[in-house]
Amino acid sequence: MARTRASITDLAQQLGVSVSTVSRALSDHPGISEVTKKRVWKLAKELHYQPNHLAAGLRKGRSNLLGVLVPHIDGHFFTLVVKGIETIASKAGYNIMICQSNEDVTHERKNIETLLSAQVEGILVSMSRTTRDFKHFEKVRKQEIPLVFFDRVLDGLDVNAVVLDDREGGYQSTKHLISQGCRRIAHFGGPQHLNIYKNRRQGYVDALLEAGMPIEEELFFYCDMTLEDGIAGMQQMLRLPHPPDAIFSASDFSVVGALQELKRQGFRSPQDIALAGFSNETFTSLTEPMLTSVDQRCEQMGQSAVRLFLEMLEERGSKFSPRRIVLQPDLLVRTSSQRLAK
Repeated sequence: MARTRASITDLAQQLGVSVSTVSRALSDHPGISEVTKKRVWKLAKELHYQPNHLAAGLRKGRSNLLGVLVPHIDGHFFTLVVKGIETIASKAGYNIMICQSNEDVTHERKNIETLLSAQVEGILVSMSRTTRDFKHFEKVRKQEIPLVFFDRVLDGLDVNAVVLDDREGGYQSTKHLISQGCRRIAHFGGPQHLNIYKNRRQGYVDALLEAGMPIEEELFFYCDMTLEDGIAGMQQMLRLPHPPDAIFSASDFSVVGALQELKRQGFRSPQDIALAGFSNETFTSLTEPMLTSVDQRCEQMGQSAVRLFLEMLEERGSKFSPRRIVLQPDLLVRTSSQRLAK
C-alpha cells in the first residue's frame, strides 16, 4: 500500500499537544522544552513527516517561487537558459516553476494564469511564435509582479528584457558567407513580429547592402523555423532558375532540414550551397558537414534574466524604468560554410 505523508495535525493528535506546539517545536522555538522537541522530531521521523515550506511561505506573504515560461524545452537553447536561471535563482533562495507554451498563445495564456495562481514572486518569459499581443501579460503588471522577457519579445514593447544582439548575429553570418565567395545568399526567416527573427533578417540585409549586393525577394523564405520548413524552403530555392549559392537561416532546425533536402537531391554543402544557422543547437556539431551557427550565450541569458528580476524586487516601490540587457553573439564557423581554404 502507498504510504501517505503525515500532516502536522497527525503529529499533534498522536502526541496529545496542540498544532501550534508541534509547529514551534519543529522550528526550534525557544519557548518549547527540549523534551517536547525531541518527542516531536522522533515521531516526525517515524511518520516521514515533511514540512510544507510553500504553505509556510504563503502564510508569511512569500512563496519563494519564480515562474519561468518558455515555448518548449526540447532543444538545446531553452534547456541551457533554464539551467542558467536555476543556478542564480537557487542561490537567491528561489525555486523555479517551469511552464511550456508549446508555441501556442492560448496555452501561453493558461500558463500565465497557472503561475499567478501559484503566487509566484516573478515571471520570466520567452514568447510563443503565435503571440501577437501583450494583453495577457497586463494582468501580471497590474498585480505588480516583476515580469522579465528573455530572447523573444514583441517588437516595439518597452519592457524589461534580456536579449541577444540578433542583428549582429545575422550580420556576422552573412558577412562570413560573403567572405567565402558566396554572391547569391538566401534567407530563411521566422515570424517577423518577433524581435529575434526581424533583427536577424535586418543583419542579413545590412551585410548584403554593405557589400553592394542586391536584396532579392525570391531569396526570402518565411516559415515557423521547423525541420520540415527547412526541407520545403530548400525545395523552393532549388526550383529557382538561378538557385542560391548559400543560405543563412534564422534557426538551426530549418537549416538542418535544408541540409537533408540538399543531400537528397544530390547536392553538396558547402561546395554547391553553403549553409549557416542560428542557435548552436547540439546537433550542429554532429551533422555531416558540421553546421556553422551563432551561439546565443544561453546560460548567461538565463542568469541575466534572474539578476534583472532581483533588481526589480530591490527597487519595488520606487520608479523602475524598463531595462534591456543586450548580449553579444559568437559566430561558430564550421564545415558547412567554409568554401575557401584558411
